[in-house]
Amino acid sequence: MLTVASDIDVLARFGRALADPIRCRILLALREAPAYPADLADALAVSRTRLSNHLACLRDCGLVVTVPDGRRTRYELADERLGHALDDLRTAVVAVETDRTCADADEKGCC
Repeated sequence: MLTVASDIDVLARFGRALADPIRCRILLALREAPAYPADLADALAVSRTRLSNHLACLRDCGLVVTVPDGRRTRYELADERLGHALDDLRTAVVAVETDRTCADADEKGCC
């Protein structure tokens, strides 16, 4: 049964996906164009096993989908609006002062 996730759940999923640099790189690559796992692994210089684990996380978060293509499987963003959201986040974060960190950065390991 399909249910609508709450705003908090959606943002938490997106945050979880963005919490890892490799997943960020995957999302940015898929923003440009759909891709096959082997090609993504080569382009990002990560092992196929490691890439597979990150793709599974992104699938579980609902951010990427698989598209059967003959005997292969292609990955793409689950919704084209995610590409726009990534662009908006990148430009918003670039505008933040780089000498600032979260108040809890040392304790919580953020920023």
